[in-house]
Amino acid sequence: MLTIIIPVYNEINTIEKILYKVNEINFISKEIILVDDASTDGTKSLIKSKLSKKVAKVIYHKENQGKGSAIRSAQSFINGDYVIIQDADLEYNPNDYYNLLKPIINGRSDVVYGSRVLNKNRYKLKNFTSIFRIFANHMLTIISNLINNQKLTDAHTCYKLFKTDIFKNIKLEENGFSFCPEVTTKISNMKINIIEIPISYKGRDYKSGKKIKFSDALKALNTLIKYKFFKK
Repeated sequence: MLTIIIPVYNEINTIEKILYKVNEINFISKEIILVDDASTDGTKSLIKSKLSKKVAKVIYHKENQGKGSAIRSAQSFINGDYVIIQDADLEYNPNDYYNLLKPIINGRSDVVYGSRVLNKNRYKLKNFTSIFRIFANHMLTIISNLINNQKLTDAHTCYKLFKTDIFKNIKLEENGFSFCPEVTTKISNMKINIIEIPISYKGRDYKSGKKIKFSDALKALNTLIKYKFFKK
């Protein structure tokens, strides 16, 4: 069984669509854990009135705490053999689950990341909303690789897939988008190899609801250093 953790904050225009796409996946049994991070745009009401019936569990935060906090809230409720993180927008396509799962099911790795740029010239891609986002992601990935002795092409991808016993053994501490560098660094500290699989991606900009900011890049750098050198 595959557990899908969906953190959601103010995604009233996309949450129902992404749940429909996830529920369409039928090659493996699924468990969906939806975590509403104190939405204020009507998302919470929509979940309570309609969408809660379409998932295994809903967790409601009383205060907005961030993506990492939402994932941490779901961590102890995972019942599947594998777990993946799914954003509540439509940037990532659940049809990629099958290819992401294959390396784990075949025993090649315990952790798989979906790369938006693998085997591509990232600076010619049109699915990112700006060249700055491509550059920032590239630089953060290079720094992450240097610190963690890894060879990833897309360290800050949303699609991170784990064997559940591995994921439950990671003590998550970061509340916001720093979940990504935190978990990548802690996987490195555990000496676990990460396999990357190419995925599709359709980015959106800040005006369309993108929540990550330049300040999150600075926090990511701090997180990488903290969990590699100071707080293992």
